[in-house]
Amino acid sequence: MRSATATDVRALVLRSAGTNCDGETVAALRNVGADCRLAHLNAIERDPSRLADTDILVLAGGFSYGDDIAAGRVFAREIAHRLGDPLRAHIERGGLLLGICNGFQILLELGLLQDPGFTPSERGIALTANASGRFECRWVTLRLHECAAEWVHSQELLDTPVAHAEGRFVARDLDVVQELIDRRQVAFTYADPNAPSISTGPSHQEALSYPLNPNGSVANIAGITDPSGRIVGLMPHPERNRTPWNHPHWTRPDLDRRHRGEGLGLFRRMVAFVERERISRPS
Repeated sequence: MRSATATDVRALVLRSAGTNCDGETVAALRNVGADCRLAHLNAIERDPSRLADTDILVLAGGFSYGDDIAAGRVFAREIAHRLGDPLRAHIERGGLLLGICNGFQILLELGLLQDPGFTPSERGIALTANASGRFECRWVTLRLHECAAEWVHSQELLDTPVAHAEGRFVARDLDVVQELIDRRQVAFTYADPNAPSISTGPSHQEALSYPLNPNGSVANIAGITDPSGRIVGLMPHPERNRTPWNHPHWTRPDLDRRHRGEGLGLFRRMVAFVERERISRPS
C-alpha cells in the first residue's frame, strides 16, 4: 500500500535468485509515497524501457546465487553483461542507485562506487568476511554523515539490523580510507549509541569494538557513496526497521517516540530529494 502522501517518484527494486529483502524494500518505498515496482533481472533484460522511466533503482539485500564465488559477484556479472547499457543510461541521466547489503556488495563488484574509468586492479576497497569469522545477525546503531549524497544525512542516530557473513569493509591502506573521507564518500558509520551525539565526521583514527562494529570494518564504515553522490551502498538494512514493532525494544517506555519505523526516514529523504530536483530542474 502506498502512503497517503503519494508522489510521482518512480522506483524499481531489482531481484534475482537468492534475493530475499525485496518485499520489505518495496514496502518501505511505497510507505514513503514512491510508485515502486519489483522486477526480476530477466524482465528488465526483455524490456529495458522499464528502467528508462525509473528515478530510483534499488538492489535489495539477500544472498544472490547463494553467495557462490563471492558475495554479489555472480549477480554483478549478470547485471554487467545483461543490463549494462540500460544501467549506464540510468546513471548518466542522473537516476539514483541504492544497494543494500547484497546490493552494496554488487555495487562494489561492479565498480560503481569508484572514480569513473577505474580498473579492477585499482579498486582499493572491498567487502570481505566478517572479522568474527561467522554470520552476524544483530541490531546496530548508525551515524548518517554529511556526504556527497545530500539526502543521507540526519542528526539522529539510526538503529537497524545487519545480517551478513561478508560485510567487513576493507581498504588497501589508510590513504584510501582518508581519500574516501576527504571526498565526502563515507555516508554511514557504525556508532556507539551511548557516546556523545555530536559527530565530528568519519575518521580512521576512531575504532569501535565488537559488537558495536559488528564485522571489523575499517574506520567503522557501514556504507559509502560514489564521488557524485548518486550511487549509495550500505550493509545494514534500514528497510527492516520499517514499523515501530520491528525494533527489539519497541515496548520500552523510553521508546514511545517510535510512531513509525526509523528506517523509513532514509527512504523518505531519498524520495524527497528526487522531488526537489524535479522542481529545481529547468523545464
